[in-house]
Amino acid sequence: MLRKPPLFSQDVKQRLAIRFFMQIDLSVQEVTKKFNEFIAVDNVSFEVPDGSFFSILGPSGCGKTTLLRMIAGLTEPTEGKIEIRGKSMLGIPPNKRPVNLIFQQLALFPMMNVEENIAFGLRRRGEGKVDIKKKVEAILERVDLAGFGDKKIDQLSGGQKQRVAIARCLVLEPAVLLLDEPLGALDLKLREQMKVELKMLQAKVGTTFVYITHDQSEALVMSDHVAVMNQGVFEQIDTPQNLYNRPETPFVAQFVGDNNAWSGRIRQCNDMTAEIETAEGPIFHTKVRESLQPGDEVDLFLRPEAMLILPDPSLSELNRFHIIVKDILFDGANSRLLAHPLDADTELLIALPQTRQYDYIQKNDKIEIGWDQQSGICFRRS
Repeated sequence: MLRKPPLFSQDVKQRLAIRFFMQIDLSVQEVTKKFNEFIAVDNVSFEVPDGSFFSILGPSGCGKTTLLRMIAGLTEPTEGKIEIRGKSMLGIPPNKRPVNLIFQQLALFPMMNVEENIAFGLRRRGEGKVDIKKKVEAILERVDLAGFGDKKIDQLSGGQKQRVAIARCLVLEPAVLLLDEPLGALDLKLREQMKVELKMLQAKVGTTFVYITHDQSEALVMSDHVAVMNQGVFEQIDTPQNLYNRPETPFVAQFVGDNNAWSGRIRQCNDMTAEIETAEGPIFHTKVRESLQPGDEVDLFLRPEAMLILPDPSLSELNRFHIIVKDILFDGANSRLLAHPLDADTELLIALPQTRQYDYIQKNDKIEIGWDQQSGICFRRS
């Protein structure tokens, strides 16, 4: 597999330029993991500053859990080095590393109450009863579970169990807390609630979180920075806002958020914009970020919310085309039109603004759509 470095935005480069003035809790440098001939993690490098919420986002099988296991010491890297607070973890067993790991299955002890669960690691470390009592009470306060020490695990809600699992790790004062899809087993409503709670909790306790997920919403909502992983490599490391608004690769454009996609060929272009003849027929004008030539094959991506329904005729700079409404996908604030262009079968998602002015739109209606050329994202086809 061709190795490639992760792509950084200018914003991230500026942050990295001042990294020597802050403590780096986790440094992963050129780490590779091979299983026989299969490369699970391919030359990955990144750094996580103290107090950050850093997520690794990618589809199942992309290598993110293997990477997390190497940081935790459960798997040894084939190549590369891992440092925690400047100390090499080469040859350091998991129980000697200043990290703790939370899996999707929280593994709380049902026969113990909340206090005993949290104190378990401290007791194994040989700390005194008085110190254990103080630390458990303090961490329960920090995770907003004060007074819950005597409760049994089966008396807790799903969100409270999550906080107990996190408290059991944080009481040991790890440099880095590793979380491997801890919300995956929760129902949708609780998962949405826990995303906000985890973000607030991390900001409150100040411990560095490294979070693994395949759920883009979790990564975008909670994280300071996100690494998008694909087939063992990092495609892009960036802020959630930049990943969504300025993806650097076609994979990131497709994986982070919803996108409509067209394949096409450059008809003419300059340094700023290109005219693209799409395979489906419409000709679009869009901004470009790389040098392109007439005849180049490209992929064009457009967010559902970038499409304007029945745009004002006076807006002359818009790309315009007609669509047939196949269905109305009602989902409250996230409602969409499912449509396809005239004389084409390409499925399109079009955001439906939360106003009553479009209530008249029905299935099989023919309507005009427009979008500004600054909204498109164009990549040379690989």
